[in-house]
Amino acid sequence: MLTDLVPWIAFLALVVGMLALDLGVFHREAHEVSRREALTWSAVWIGLALLFNGGVFWRMGNDAGVQWLTGYLVEKSLAVDNVFVFLLIFSAFAVPAKYQHRVLFWGIVGALIMRAILIAFAGVLLGTFHWIIYVFGAFLILTGIRFLRGGHETPSLEDNKLVKLAKRFYPVTEGYEGQRFFVVRNGVRYMTPLFLVLLLVETTDLVFAVDSIPAIYAITGDPFIVFTSNIMAILGLRALYFVLAGYLAGLRYLKPGLAGVLVFVGAKMLLVDVYKIPALVSLAVIVAILGIALAASLLAARREAAHDHPDPLAPASSTGA
Repeated sequence: MLTDLVPWIAFLALVVGMLALDLGVFHREAHEVSRREALTWSAVWIGLALLFNGGVFWRMGNDAGVQWLTGYLVEKSLAVDNVFVFLLIFSAFAVPAKYQHRVLFWGIVGALIMRAILIAFAGVLLGTFHWIIYVFGAFLILTGIRFLRGGHETPSLEDNKLVKLAKRFYPVTEGYEGQRFFVVRNGVRYMTPLFLVLLLVETTDLVFAVDSIPAIYAITGDPFIVFTSNIMAILGLRALYFVLAGYLAGLRYLKPGLAGVLVFVGAKMLLVDVYKIPALVSLAVIVAILGIALAASLLAARREAAHDHPDPLAPASSTGA
């Protein structure tokens, strides 16, 4: 029994250690995260994920390794849409750039806890009621269709129920108080707007988790693979945000690509008792969908740039006499 717990303990120790190193050493003081720093951290998280994936291949076999990589890729791609919503939240509430990392750090910590609970709950449902897999499959297909129609709406500070509940317990300061979430004035504890933004980030991730967790259960039913691939994808979300924040507007075919991924994994769930799609085929299909969406977005952006800024040395087109 203890031997079975060793991989879980080792993984959780890695996560806690990396988070402590991130906040306690590299980001102890609030500062604006540069593109270079974000790229470095993104490479670190992706490298750790691939190393862990290599360990899964070694200890659990090729099928498990492919399933882990597929699950990680699905969660990572869906996280891009999450990043877009974070960008809108920070822009809407004018969060200073040097405080955004702190919000995302604690947002990720909360997301890890929430996702662990949701993953366990979904696993119990699937293990107890097999027919739930068809509900999850249909839900993912409907979510994919919703993505095509505009995806998730940006959460509203005024309409968010958790924010309203928080305001009943604490008054809110008029402006930001550095990177602090709470301040005390004349013996009264106040929330800062930064804490309200954190609540929005947390509730947004909860909404996205409801979509993404069924998607990974379409790939594998192994709780260790589901949990670790999901968490590794989420851990790199902060660095991914700072890398992609300036580029998301140009990815016009991102949502159709994500919709295609969700529809595919939803269909895979619905067909599970008729035909089980091999793990390598699933990985190839998902990579192809995302690759096509990315290539089409870049091509469209290049054409728009050429149209808006034509080459002044290009010869004028002849209209004829």
